[in-house]
Amino acid sequence: MGLDDKIKNAAQDLTGKGKEAAGKATDNERLEAEGHQDQTEANLKKAGENVKDAFK
Repeated sequence: MGLDDKIKNAAQDLTGKGKEAAGKATDNERLEAEGHQDQTEANLKKAGENVKDAFK
């Protein structure tokens, strides 16, 4: 996994956590769901990169 990919995935995860927290604080279900989706996407990308690294 390249350093750029790690940074992008971490940034997407943090953004998702921020959106989710903001959604909970403002009782905005749509923003909360969007944040959860961002976190899930970041985790899937990370898992995919880990699989690729395992087969190198």
